[in-house]
Order: sequence, then structure tokens, then C-alpha cells
Amino acid sequence: MSRKPDPFAIDLTPELIVRAYQAGIFPMAEDAGSPDLFWVSPQQRGIIPLDGFHISRRLARTLRTHPYSVRIDTDFAGVVEGCATAGVDRDSTWINAEIRRLYGALFERGIAHTVEVWDGPTLVGGLYGLSLGAAFFGESMFHRRTDCSKIALANLLFRLRAGGYRLLDTQFVTDHLRSFGGIEIAREDYELRLADAMRHRGDFLAFDRQST
Repeated sequence: MSRKPDPFAIDLTPELIVRAYQAGIFPMAEDAGSPDLFWVSPQQRGIIPLDGFHISRRLARTLRTHPYSVRIDTDFAGVVEGCATAGVDRDSTWINAEIRRLYGALFERGIAHTVEVWDGPTLVGGLYGLSLGAAFFGESMFHRRTDCSKIALANLLFRLRAGGYRLLDTQFVTDHLRSFGGIEIAREDYELRLADAMRHRGDFLAFDRQST
């Protein structure tokens, strides 16, 4: 039996995803096998303040001594696959085929970015998100070695501060994000911060130029 078309269905495009983020909403799937997405706009929004994030002494030592290399935007599919794989840091995932398609297209447009942690030829951690105006919208992260998601997130925080960003949206707050200074703010406060960030432009690659 063929499935009847939904008269209220909207074809999701990368452009629609961008407009949604600019309006303060984002898409999710129920699980990796779901064919559909739904829109989310939490009453309490997670952020990490870029003027007040926290790097623990232990992590600061790890950042100075770890044997890994950190790369930007070299393996988007690999990072998404890592984030979409159930493992030691998650029992399930909301990243479905539609998320992969849409965000892959946004990566091709230079809007989605990755921070990747590599052990030689092996991808061992990373994160991805969207850069719009002077806001970065973090989507997901993963690790296959101890502290590798923390290394990726620390690099992102330094990168956003160096690039003049005004907002790091984490959508929700976990204990992991709280250890970096993550907080929850009311939707109204978030929308004001988002509007301010959209009036400016961050430079995602400024950190690399300053480091050379």
C-alpha cells in the first residue's frame, strides 16, 4: 500500500534550516530510524557564555600535552557518523538520514563546520555545528578516546572567542557542558542574544591565522 502524501508536509531545504536557526528554532528526529523531523524551541535554552567559559586545570594540562592533532572541516561525514553512533557516551541518537542530507549540504555551502581530533590517521573525536552571523549553533559531539570531545569543545571555544562570536548555542545543557560554564537561559533572553549575534559576523578561521 502506498503512503498518501501529507498536504501539510514541507520539503526541508538547507535554506529553510538556516531561516529556522535565525528564528531560534532547530530540527530534530525522534531517532536515527525516523524518516521525519520536528521543530524544537526550548523554553530554557542552553548556551556557553563566550566571555565566561571555564577550562579546568586538568583539561588545560591535557590541552598542553595530548598527542592528538586538531583539524577543521576535513571529514564532515566522519564526524556526523561518530555523533550518530551509539556508544560509550550515548545509548541512542537523533541523527537520521534527513539530518545527514541537510547538514551535509550546509557543509558544502560553508555554513556547517567541524572540529576534529585525530590520532594519526584515525578520527577519535569531534563536533559539528552551524555558523551564522556571530552565532555558532553546536549540534553534537563524540569521542573514541578519553577527553577527545573535551579537546574539540575547548578548541571551539577558543576559536569562537578569537573570531568575534557573540553566542554559542548548545540547545540543551548537560553535566559535560556545565563543566565548561554552560548555563540555561529563558527563551526570551536567548532570542535577544540571537538577534544581537545576527547583526554581526564571526570569523571561524581567525583562530588558525592567529596561531600561525
